[in-house]
Amino acid sequence: MPTAKEFIESVNQRRMPILLTILLIVGGIYFAPILQPMATVGHGEIGVRINRLTGKLTEFHKGGVLLIPGVHHLRRFNLHDQIYRPVRSSKAKGEAPFQSVEGLSIGVDLTIRYALDPSKVTTTAMNLPEDINGKVVEPLVEGIIYKILAKHTVREIFSTQRDVIQKNIETDLKPLLASDGISLKAVFMGNVDLPEEYRAGMDSLLAEELNAEKMRYTLELKEKEVKQKGLEADAEKLKREKAAEAAGNEEIIAAKAKSEAMKHIIPFKQKQIEQRKLEAEADKASRMKTAEGEAEARRISAAGEADSRRKLAEAEAYRVEVVGKASSEQLARDSALITQNPLLIQKTLADKLSDKISVIIAPPPESGGFIAAGILGTAMPQAKTPPKAGADSTGNTPEARKTE
Repeated sequence: MPTAKEFIESVNQRRMPILLTILLIVGGIYFAPILQPMATVGHGEIGVRINRLTGKLTEFHKGGVLLIPGVHHLRRFNLHDQIYRPVRSSKAKGEAPFQSVEGLSIGVDLTIRYALDPSKVTTTAMNLPEDINGKVVEPLVEGIIYKILAKHTVREIFSTQRDVIQKNIETDLKPLLASDGISLKAVFMGNVDLPEEYRAGMDSLLAEELNAEKMRYTLELKEKEVKQKGLEADAEKLKREKAAEAAGNEEIIAAKAKSEAMKHIIPFKQKQIEQRKLEAEADKASRMKTAEGEAEARRISAAGEADSRRKLAEAEAYRVEVVGKASSEQLARDSALITQNPLLIQKTLADKLSDKISVIIAPPPESGGFIAAGILGTAMPQAKTPPKAGADSTGNTPEARKTE
């Protein structure tokens, strides 16, 4: 069996390594931020390790870097594009406004875009301070901008010479930054802040200039309209001339066509005239033949009519002769009969008058009893008879007067 002393010594021997391990762990955790034996260079960065004993510089890109505490120092540089803006000089009433050639305070919103030159990082790490943006870029930019803006008027800075000012700033600033290993990318000139009084005057001046510019553009537009109307008039004139020329050419072509057509039409017309002459002669001959035929027919008709009339006249003469002879014979017979019977004269006269007079008035006794005694101039003596009852002085009865 081990003694108590041996047992205590064995326990102490087993605990010592554990205690040493715990002490090392605690010491590492406590002194790690101070010693930093390892460092890391991120993406888009470049690291420069400076040996404080020898002054040697070593570049490191993305990855880890071994550092010996008290010997090595690591500087990291961002290779991405960086922006510097002079905020204090962006307002006319700011902390450090710019000055124009008239002595007016103005604010200009400037943006300087730059980046570190990877090929000159070693020189930059040796010569430039840690705050490159505030202790290197800012003084150079402000010095150049103050110098350049002081050469221009407010109007030039505000409107007319903005591009020129930007180019001048870039031209003067670029070589100064390049000497320190800084590459200038671009210079942007934004809003220009003017004093309120000057801005009011500038606004009125700009309004007048805008009106003048508007008038100039209006006059140019009117001039262009006049030119356009002139060109349109010339085009219309040319169009009319072309149309007249085309119409003239058409008339010439039509005249030539008519002339060519007349060469064929004239012989045709001549043939028509000759045809009409022949037709007229044929019609004349036909009419002459027709007239001769009609005349011959009229002669034949006249001859026939004359012969007919002659025969009718002969027939009439023969009829008259026969009728005369018959009338003479009848008169002879009537004369002999009347001689034998004198009253037949009155009967015959009454028969002749019977279609006109329906009542025959008997002659008075004084007239001899013959009705036509007055006509013939003879009177036949007859005995007087007393008047009839109701007869007047002439011997007419009321019936006879009524009939008359």
